[in-house]
Amino acid sequence: MGRDRYKIIQKDTPHFITLTVLHWIPVFTRPATVEIILDSLNFLMKEGLKVHAYVILENHLHLVVQSKQLSKDVARLKSYTAKALISYLTDHKVTTILDQLAFYKKAHKADRAYQFWQEGMHPELIQSEVMMHQKIEYIHLNPVKRGYVDQAKHWRYSSARDYEGEIGLLEICKVW
Repeated sequence: MGRDRYKIIQKDTPHFITLTVLHWIPVFTRPATVEIILDSLNFLMKEGLKVHAYVILENHLHLVVQSKQLSKDVARLKSYTAKALISYLTDHKVTTILDQLAFYKKAHKADRAYQFWQEGMHPELIQSEVMMHQKIEYIHLNPVKRGYVDQAKHWRYSSARDYEGEIGLLEICKVW
């Protein structure tokens, strides 16, 4: 994340972040690949990461998260999930995606065969209650705007259900 011009400027405050698969390759089209993201988030949540909102789409995810060490937690999330996802793709012989991850890999990533995530996360500090609500609404409406579902709560890989009083896939922190 050293190459990212966006910085976490206030520790332990909510930030809106986006993580994108290299070259927008659609990897999260299988429940097993999404589960790797959810499992990693659950692990980090046990260590202090607070997830206020999330959505996982086929090639990127948006989060509103906070922790005392947010940069480190996001780096851990990206590192672990990249390795686990590449392992999954290798084990299941998903060569088309692996070939793309190798082809679009940045030249300075010479220590590895593949690059999974685009560099950076573009964190935006949530500066007010209004901004928090705007970001959560943006996150939840993402699958609706793409035409995948008619209502935000129908997208399985999102915290929209939690904000509708239903139980979602992650334990969302609604206090900020």
